[in-house]
Amino acid sequence: MAAKAPAEGLEKLSISSNGAQKAANGGAQNGDAAEHSGDESDGDPDELAGDGAVGADGAAKKKKNKKRKPRKKKKTPTAQTEPPSVLLSDLFPNKTYPKGEEVEYVNENRYRTTSEEKRHLDNLDPDFLTDYRYAAETHRQVRQWAQRHIKPGQTLTEIANGIEDSVRRLVGHDGLAEGDAIKAGMGFPTGLNLDHIAAHYSPNAGNKTVLAQSNVMKVDIGVHVNGRIVDSAFTMAFDPMYDNLLTAVKEATNTGVREAGIDVRLGELGGLIQETMESYECEINGTTYPIKAIRNLTGHTILPYSIHGTKSVPIVKSNDQTKMEEGDVFAIETFGSTGNGYVHDQGEVSHYALRGDAPKVDLRLSSAKSLLTVIKKNFSTIPFCRRYLDRLGQDKYLLGLNNLVQSGIVEDYPPLVDKKGSYTAQFEHTILLRPTVKEVISRGDDY
Repeated sequence: MAAKAPAEGLEKLSISSNGAQKAANGGAQNGDAAEHSGDESDGDPDELAGDGAVGADGAAKKKKNKKRKPRKKKKTPTAQTEPPSVLLSDLFPNKTYPKGEEVEYVNENRYRTTSEEKRHLDNLDPDFLTDYRYAAETHRQVRQWAQRHIKPGQTLTEIANGIEDSVRRLVGHDGLAEGDAIKAGMGFPTGLNLDHIAAHYSPNAGNKTVLAQSNVMKVDIGVHVNGRIVDSAFTMAFDPMYDNLLTAVKEATNTGVREAGIDVRLGELGGLIQETMESYECEINGTTYPIKAIRNLTGHTILPYSIHGTKSVPIVKSNDQTKMEEGDVFAIETFGSTGNGYVHDQGEVSHYALRGDAPKVDLRLSSAKSLLTVIKKNFSTIPFCRRYLDRLGQDKYLLGLNNLVQSGIVEDYPPLVDKKGSYTAQFEHTILLRPTVKEVISRGDDY
């Protein structure tokens, strides 16, 4: 999910933190229940004979005992379905989820690979890696199904619901019970951003937009397990004339991922990303366009239950001397455009999030008070959209929601757009700067 750089001072790109708020502040108790089947009866009344004389010798007929049929054991699933519906913990019953791409540190950090001290630090919190790898494998399986499934002619609502319902099935939390979505599920609303819209667009109720053959669509998906968010995005186009645009952005993201590491300065990393991306151009309908890095969008750190942390990763060269540090989790995301290379807010808002540093405000609107309770109990500081409120049964909430935004309690994220008629692309990975190795947790065979 994109972070927007401030309009002023683009030499040093940074974002403010939405704050991290643990699920313990508002999590609900697990309501899962095991199902038990009843025992079968040992006797068959139709085959029991009463005591009495049979034939001339008057011998008693013995009671027949029906042989009990052995119960069939339920087979453990060994493969995912289409669309994805098998609980990931059933596919990996020992909770050993696939690793991401592990890349050894180089130069002055090469010692980390074999350092006993760093290995000890790496093993201090095994749940951290388990949760992140669970979320990442869910992301991979769902997005790869989406890449095979998404076709022109489908509505954006159909696409978004298909992705989000699949994520919820794989993590085993449908998000309908109070607090369930805080345990695991969507890390933020699915972004389906067409053409000049670069980020933060998800269909609201009643949206009838249909994906067209000529569209360039950015698909931005977030998955979380216990607040550990995997943020990864890709771009789809159905006309080969956009191939260079997609290649430029994918290679720019790969450059950012490759060059990222402990002690790397963020401003310098942005320059390397920009150099890669802007070495490409793209011919569209007979006109050749230079690919521009969108200079006021950035990558970002990810904190528990907070998609935007305190550091940003510019995608153009800057004087930002901030260093990447051991233990940081970064979303390395880059955006390229055939337009101005600069985005602004425009359009109907779909994305919202409870601010971690929200002020204490005396809310006078009763609908705002009740909605705030729903948001705290069901999402905490994880971003949500209007469709998520709809599926919880909320209605007539817009007045209250706008009041929460105006009060500074909830932050809204309007769509970010370049000039109309331009085309934008996005690729993104989440990386973990572990003590011993850099792990590109969201890496897959697709990108």
